[in-house]
Amino acid sequence: MSAPLVTVKDLSVGFRMDGKETIAVDKVSFDIRPGETVALVGESGSGKSVSALSIMQLLSYPQAFHPSGEILFEGKNLIGADEKTMRQIRGNKITMVFQEPLTSLNPLHTIERQVGEVLIEHKGMRGPAVKTRVLDLLKRVGIPNAEERLGAYPHQLSGGQRQRVIIAMALANEPGLLIADEPTTALDVTVQAQILELLSELKREMGMALLLITHDLGIVRKMADRVNVMTRGKIVEHGPTEGVFTAPKNDYTKHLLASEPKGRS
Repeated sequence: MSAPLVTVKDLSVGFRMDGKETIAVDKVSFDIRPGETVALVGESGSGKSVSALSIMQLLSYPQAFHPSGEILFEGKNLIGADEKTMRQIRGNKITMVFQEPLTSLNPLHTIERQVGEVLIEHKGMRGPAVKTRVLDLLKRVGIPNAEERLGAYPHQLSGGQRQRVIIAMALANEPGLLIADEPTTALDVTVQAQILELLSELKREMGMALLLITHDLGIVRKMADRVNVMTRGKIVEHGPTEGVFTAPKNDYTKHLLASEPKGRS
């Protein structure tokens, strides 16, 4: 078994507001190995997104703080890392796809410029090479008539196309880890399936690890190798996905599985 790409150990996250401190994540531990998909699953407010944002150090510091824990990536502790170090990692070695693509894109810039910026900043690419690479990425994520979309603005694309652009940006530098935070929540069911299949396909092609943040048990069962169940800021159960789904041990996990819509024939 390969060594973990990311190790989260005893991670706690607190927030300061109006002179009070609230703990949102309480001593959470999990790891992610190269090439595997790990899911953090739980209801809204369980702490799963806050845990993921901690890896990228994207919380509202200093209002947010870490009472305990460490996040090791390639042997470095990311908690408290300086901005220069994080800039080398964010968008390069670790990238993130958020749930609402329209708010993740700049409405004033074309698709070519926004995807190209990632290549310019992290790869130092210049000139025609940038456009060629952007076009290749758009085709790779399944944007129809990709060449015509280079000059388009976000509002001129559908929700599914915008999410594909976000994925293209996230994968531009072939990261070791992609964090997908509810990547299909804002999309209709048909497009959801397409985006999930795209993520699975690209993950296999690139050999990257995927941290999947979701409340959708169907997505977890379909995509994740291992799952961590969160509630009230704690991981209450973890293990191989099939084992957790078929023989849950924690009462909350049982409740979560029982609440999954079964449908009727």
